[in-house]
Order: sequence, then C-alpha cells, then structure tokens
Amino acid sequence: MKTRYRLICRGNRSGNFYCVDSVTGKRTSLQTMDKDHARQIVEAKNQAERQPEINLQIAKAYLAAADQDFINRTWREVMNEFVNTKTGSNRIRSERAVQDKSFDSIRDLQLIETRSEHFLRVLSSGKVSTNNYLRRFHNFAVDMGWLPWPVLPKRQWPPIHHKEKRAVTREEHNLLLDREKNPEMRAFLQCCWHIGGAQSDVAHLKAEDIDWKDQVVSFFRAKTGTAQIIHFSDGLADIFRDLPSEGLLFPRLAAIDEKHRAALFQMRCRRVGITGISLHSYRYAWAERAKTAGYPERFAQEALGHNSKAVHRSYAKAALVKIPSLEDYERKAMTKTI
Repeated sequence: MKTRYRLICRGNRSGNFYCVDSVTGKRTSLQTMDKDHARQIVEAKNQAERQPEINLQIAKAYLAAADQDFINRTWREVMNEFVNTKTGSNRIRSERAVQDKSFDSIRDLQLIETRSEHFLRVLSSGKVSTNNYLRRFHNFAVDMGWLPWPVLPKRQWPPIHHKEKRAVTREEHNLLLDREKNPEMRAFLQCCWHIGGAQSDVAHLKAEDIDWKDQVVSFFRAKTGTAQIIHFSDGLADIFRDLPSEGLLFPRLAAIDEKHRAALFQMRCRRVGITGISLHSYRYAWAERAKTAGYPERFAQEALGHNSKAVHRSYAKAALVKIPSLEDYERKAMTKTI
C-alpha cells in the first residue's frame, strides 16, 4: 500500500519539519524541530490513512462470504434492477431518469465504496429529478440488502423544491374551448375538466367505461392501477353522447403519446396567451373546485383515484374556501331542528 504522507525538512538541520501529502501536494508544518517527534507524527497520519482501507478490505471479505456479488455490485446494476420493477409509463419515466448525466460519476462505482461526498457531488450537479431518483435508487438498494448502511443520512438529503404547479381556471378553460376548432380535442378538454383525470387516462377512455344507468364513468389509472370512479350529471352526459358509442372515445388522441398530446395543448395555450399550466393542471382544477364547493374530501379522493389524503390535499391546497360565520351555522342548525 503506497504511503501517502512523507517527511521533509526545510533549511539546515535545525530547521522546521513539514509533512507533504503525495495526493494533493500540500505541505503542512509540523510545528517542531525534533526529527523523532516529526517522524512519529507522519507515521501516525499514515497509519490513520491506512486503517480505513484495511477496515474496508476486512468488511469486503466478510460480506463476500455471504454474497459473492455484494462487493462487486455497482450503481449501474441498482439502476437497471430499479427500472425492471416498473411497468408502463412509470418504466418509461424511470428509463429516462437513469440517463441523467449527473449519475455518470457513480454509475460504475461499487456500492460498498460509495461515500456521502459522492452523492453530494451528484446532487450538486443535478436537478430536482436527480434528487428524487437518487433517493429512490438509494432506498431501493437499502431495502434489497445491497447496502450495509445508508450512504447519506435522511436529514442530510437536500430538500426537494418542485416547480410550483397551478390549476386551470374556469376562465382559461372557457377561453381554450372558444378557440378550439377540433371537435375531438374540444371534447377531450371538456372531459378533463369534468373528470379531473390524468391526460393518458382520459385519452384512453372507452365507451364501455360509461355506466349510463347509474351515470358513472370508471377506469383504472395507468400510473397507479387505482380505480377512479366519477359520478356525472347532464353536463358530462351531453358530451359523452356526441362521442363514439363503442371503443375508444378519443381514437386519434389515444394513438399519440403523452408528450405529443402535451405539446398540442401547449400550442393551444400559446395561441390564446395562457402560461403556467399543463394538461395535468386539470386534476388540480378538479380538486380545488371540489374543496371550494365543500365536496367531502373522502369523495373527492376516491373520484381522483388518490391513494392518500396527503397527495389529495397537495392538489387542493390552493383552493379558496369561503368559511361561513359560526352564527350562520348555528342558525342553519336551529332551522333543521324546528
């Protein structure tokens, strides 16, 4: 094992002794003119440098006895296995995330040799998605038992600051409809407004998903597999009647990928001077409208197919709710009892 630190003396024999780092080239004064004392200090620094490497070699020997692939596993393998657990659109997003150049510095790094500074370097050069997916890769490796200990403590991960998202306002929605000449796109936007579904889910709706007897449209979300059940009234019923009676309701939009649909929507937004929204903003709009109208949260959560209250509340957090006075509530309660 190569010695990292060496001893030098400047000046004559009674000069000061220095320690030179062979890796960085930095020279540090040992604050002594005693050669034996200086030699002991340098030897102690070299011993401290060797000890972590010796400990790592010992750990590798023990871990290799339990799992031969443990010491050779790299982050590239972790990323590949992580992607293999995903399906559908989640897999596509994960494959795209793995290609992030910020991960190049650790891609072929062995898990057992990964230190916190390696992760911090990736995080400093990446974006919000880099932070998000590096956490997921790290947690996946820990859960699989491929990491003997966390690389970065939970409290030391930089917070994720997502770009602020907002809902489509009723005025913006009406403006888009007024300028829309394509009947299928117009009906698609109206369904997004009434259903609050993700763009891919709405685009792939079928006539068979509509229960006219109970006035319910239901489907399983492509992203989570959760059932989304929407009770509709006359407004959405009129839109459905003008769509195909069997098969896909939006055959042309269903045939293109979500990026193309998003691009078509952005083109229409630019045409009318609307900024800051996307097709996903229709889900925020539905959640905010439900909260503003006093729609029970458990009903709204089921209607949007949200698995948790926390997720649903993040969609509805910008809703403006007019809270009545206590006197009005008391007066209403007294009226009911009479």
